[in-house]
Amino acid sequence: MRPQTAAPRVICAGHVNWDVTLQVDALPEPDGEARIERQSRSGGGSAANVAAALAGLDVSAGLVGSVGDDEPGLLARRELAGLDVDLSHLQVVSDAETSVKYLIVAGGGEVMVLGNDGANEAVAPGDVDPDYVGRAEHLHLTSQRPDTAARLAAVARDAGLTVSFDPGRRLGSRDFSAALDRANVVFVNDREAETVLDRRYDEPIPPRDDAVLVVKHGGDGAVVRTAEATYRHPGFEVDPVDTTGAGDAFAAGFLSVLLVDGDYERALEFANACGALTARQRGARSAPSGEAVAAFLAEQYA
Repeated sequence: MRPQTAAPRVICAGHVNWDVTLQVDALPEPDGEARIERQSRSGGGSAANVAAALAGLDVSAGLVGSVGDDEPGLLARRELAGLDVDLSHLQVVSDAETSVKYLIVAGGGEVMVLGNDGANEAVAPGDVDPDYVGRAEHLHLTSQRPDTAARLAAVARDAGLTVSFDPGRRLGSRDFSAALDRANVVFVNDREAETVLDRRYDEPIPPRDDAVLVVKHGGDGAVVRTAEATYRHPGFEVDPVDTTGAGDAFAAGFLSVLLVDGDYERALEFANACGALTARQRGARSAPSGEAVAAFLAEQYA
């Protein structure tokens, strides 16, 4: 039994990884070769990235996820603890490997990912602590076991929390319908939007009118679609160095504004700034502080 702790404002649930980033001159073709120009190691995984980015924006955040009891797991936990992310409900699985992702990043910021599942989906529906979830304000789901995502979403909605979901690239191969049906906000990219909307871009997420779809267009900005209106922001022109974690920083920025005043247009602007600033830096943990975003926006409109 875990000790009783005060829940953070936002709980992020899903993958917690250790990333090895290799900066190369170009992504190799099949049977090709690329030159490694730089390499680095840091924590990763969408749930952990969003939690870390929220903490950097002064929004208290916690994690529901799992790592192994190996060195990468220790390093991931140490880094997150240093960022003041609540780890009271992060499982450490005995005799298991932490998921390690190898991120191959080309000069223009394009990313290719290699990885193993490791221990990052050890959290089962029965491991969900309703008391911990129920004391938060918002639940953010990322890719994980569909049954666990469904359980977390059900517990959160029953407790009166709002729920967001960024299912990621596995959306097309896993049945996340139960969690999607309970989500207030769904984050997708262009390709994933086709799966959610069944290739009908001009319709809100069925079947609820209160569901909001946020479609990320990378460097071309993003769109928010509600049952009543569509909001667009063109994004910001930057020279991308590494797009790893930019989508997670976008989600954190969007939520940090939405939880304050529900202003979709301001949330889009702030989120795009977070994504742009992250893409200008190397590594998945390069999300900006609130002060850095404010300074960036002031420059854009000077």
